[in-house]
Amino acid sequence: PGYSEGDRRWLRLPVAVRRREASSGSRLPAPGRRADQSAATLPWCGCSGCALWESCAPAEPVRAFAISGRSCPLRSACVFPSSDKRGYLDNITAIGPRPVGSPENEVLTVNYLLEQIRAIERESTGAHKISVNIQRPTGSFSIDFLGGFTSYYANITNVVVKLEPRNGAEHAVLSNCHFDSVPNTPGASDDAVSCAVMLEILNTLSKSSEPLQHAVIFLFNGAEENILQASHGFITQHEWAKSIRAFINLEAAGVGGRELVFQTGPENPWLVQAYVVAAKHPFASVVAQEVFQSGIIPADTDFRIYRDFGNIPGIDLAFIENGYIYHTEYDTSDRILTDSIQRAGDNILAVLKYLATSDKLAKSFEYRHGNVVFFDVLGLFVLAYPARVGTIMNYITAVIAFFYLSKKVIQSKTRGKCTIHNLKKFFTAFGLTLISWICTLVTVVIVAVFVSVIGRSLSWYTHFYVSVFLYGTAAAANLILVHTLAKKFFYKNMNEQYLGDLFFDASLMIWSIALAVITQMGLCSAFICTLWVAFPLLTKLVIQKEFNQKGATMKFVTVYMIGMFVPYVYMMYLSWTVFEMFTPIMGRSGSEILPDVVLAGFIVVMTMILSSYFINFIYLVKSTKTTLVTLTAVFVVTLILVCSGIFFPYSSDAANPRPKRVFLQHMSRRFHDLDGNVVKSDSGIWINGFDYNGMSHITPHVPEINDTIRTPCEEQAPFCGLPWILPVHFMFRKNWYLPAPEIILRSPIQFQVLSREVMTQNSVRLTFEVSGPSHMSLYVRPHEGSTLSAWSLGDGSPVASLGGDYFVFYSHGLQATPWHFWVELTAPEKHSDGIVSFAVAAHYFFGEDQKSPQLHALLERFPNWTFPSGWSCTYDLFVF
Repeated sequence: PGYSEGDRRWLRLPVAVRRREASSGSRLPAPGRRADQSAATLPWCGCSGCALWESCAPAEPVRAFAISGRSCPLRSACVFPSSDKRGYLDNITAIGPRPVGSPENEVLTVNYLLEQIRAIERESTGAHKISVNIQRPTGSFSIDFLGGFTSYYANITNVVVKLEPRNGAEHAVLSNCHFDSVPNTPGASDDAVSCAVMLEILNTLSKSSEPLQHAVIFLFNGAEENILQASHGFITQHEWAKSIRAFINLEAAGVGGRELVFQTGPENPWLVQAYVVAAKHPFASVVAQEVFQSGIIPADTDFRIYRDFGNIPGIDLAFIENGYIYHTEYDTSDRILTDSIQRAGDNILAVLKYLATSDKLAKSFEYRHGNVVFFDVLGLFVLAYPARVGTIMNYITAVIAFFYLSKKVIQSKTRGKCTIHNLKKFFTAFGLTLISWICTLVTVVIVAVFVSVIGRSLSWYTHFYVSVFLYGTAAAANLILVHTLAKKFFYKNMNEQYLGDLFFDASLMIWSIALAVITQMGLCSAFICTLWVAFPLLTKLVIQKEFNQKGATMKFVTVYMIGMFVPYVYMMYLSWTVFEMFTPIMGRSGSEILPDVVLAGFIVVMTMILSSYFINFIYLVKSTKTTLVTLTAVFVVTLILVCSGIFFPYSSDAANPRPKRVFLQHMSRRFHDLDGNVVKSDSGIWINGFDYNGMSHITPHVPEINDTIRTPCEEQAPFCGLPWILPVHFMFRKNWYLPAPEIILRSPIQFQVLSREVMTQNSVRLTFEVSGPSHMSLYVRPHEGSTLSAWSLGDGSPVASLGGDYFVFYSHGLQATPWHFWVELTAPEKHSDGIVSFAVAAHYFFGEDQKSPQLHALLERFPNWTFPSGWSCTYDLFVF
């Protein structure tokens, strides 16, 4: 689309042929020229440099491609030297955005990958042979991600490379990346950098004179952003998939930094051990695995497909640093440090070589014996041990702690007090500690809600320290205040050393209970509780005498701090990793979640954890007045500054942007009745803000986007009559709809009924044909009394999305045939208003139909601290 037939034929030629033709003057490339434009009206995107284009730069990419909305595709036609670590990455991202179905994704990137793979093959040694296969699968599956939906794909693209010994190999390890990107973004970190790393690893392994024991399959998949379609097509349909015994998936949730192992297995502890032994720069956490698999983070990776549909164990890695610019126009190759690429390459190459020479790979299914506890220690090394061993350790630690506490509390006399008195005092301290936590959580959440209600949400998004000064000081002050009041009024004239000892034991009791409960739940993250029981208990036993002496001596404080060093340092390290991942997510978590409440809750939990064994110092010191006044003053000043609006949430800083994400879709809607007549139609620009602030910060810059154009839900239509590309309607209930002229599409969608068959007395089968752009969504709503009993999608069993409607996500690559499918509905009796409503949405993510003049003009007016992503779409509703 957007190219003349001659240009299309030329782009399909190998790069070497294009280079020869251009250097000889027989062909001057003009891929920027649309079929309806001449070279005189639209300048070419040319290259400067030597005749062979070894050094290539676009001459006029901005002016030449302003109309078509694409970056210069000629950049991928040039042959770039790949002698440095950045060569592959720079070249892939130079192609521009690569949504599925676009020439950039299906032709230019594929051709570039093939050219590089062939160059690697030419320079490989005789120890290995390289096989290359282009797969274009068609298939369908259902997934419970985002509330549940069904996915259908046609003729998408996979580039598959197998490196194996000369005599072949029966077993293989898979390395997976994806080269497609979301619309309007260059996708450097997600996931071009991983593909660049894989190319370099392929290059390195192919030059090795020492043959591998097993094959290594490199999958460059071209449809991951379409919710994991290409990996499904590969693992369920490709002949090489049968030989795979383990995999490594390379992903991103941020831009550069260290790559975190955040999923392993299922089971197969030997895979984690392989990473522990082989990785040169380990960074892994079972906590991240359990958080990710809990569904809290609205994201998923190809790991799910290989696990669920391939029954293959694997390792999932992702870059997590600087998630603020993930899936935005700022995700460019220059923001990924060479050190990050080198580090990832070192780790993945080492692990792949280890697996490809491991005897366990051939018998991986024999090593499925439970989960594994794993975590890195400050990025220096990784500790890993079987979960069953961890369970035993956890229970032993908890039993020792309970025995210690029971021996102290239930002994006959303590300072002249009876056992019942000791129990009463102990459980009072235990209850006071819990009350202080609850009061702190409630108070800080109230502050967070207040900040959100007055329109100052995300004030910490660009300035993270604001959240610490606002919510951290409030949490600490509340904890200290509650215990100070208890000391002054409830424990008046009571021995300070006894109180300090008592509240230390109360905290130990809470952690011991947490350890037992979390272990019983089967969570590997219980190892954290073990640290918070074992080290404090050991410290207490060492300085037991000092606890009973009046005044906190220097020896007591020193030994106490040394004893607490390990759990505190590890918890602060883990906390920073959690905040590094979650803070950027709050900027794309939808309009229904209060990000300040979420972040405030995290900070309160971290404050409670880090203060748990220092509460006793409140009872040991003479006064907490100075500390309380200081914390309160910092909190009040920060709250005033936040309320004044001095901390603007977003930033356009070129070096470190924090953009606000806004999606704009110029859409035309048509609603048909049972007879096929159009009963309602309209056109406008549908606007979604990706965070809780909505459009409040946009309105001063674009006044017509305000709350007067908020659009209500069309209750009679599936998914509120809006063309959702994915079923995320429950995350974005605030919608703005700015009236605009109807869009004129050169390639409109075609939707028709091919047949109606009565299957039984109460059952009818409807068969449809749909043709349109590369991305479409189908919505089905059976009317009251009707049931969607079967369809030709997924495994044949319809899967309802959250809310009751059925959602089908469709995409295709190049030259896909029309989409045929059928649905079977059961209705006990004839309905005058029909038995089912069908709606189909078409999304134009690239090409000449992507942006209308009105949409383009509106996008230009958005401030520079936003990332507005726009495209055209249609929504058609039919009743049958």
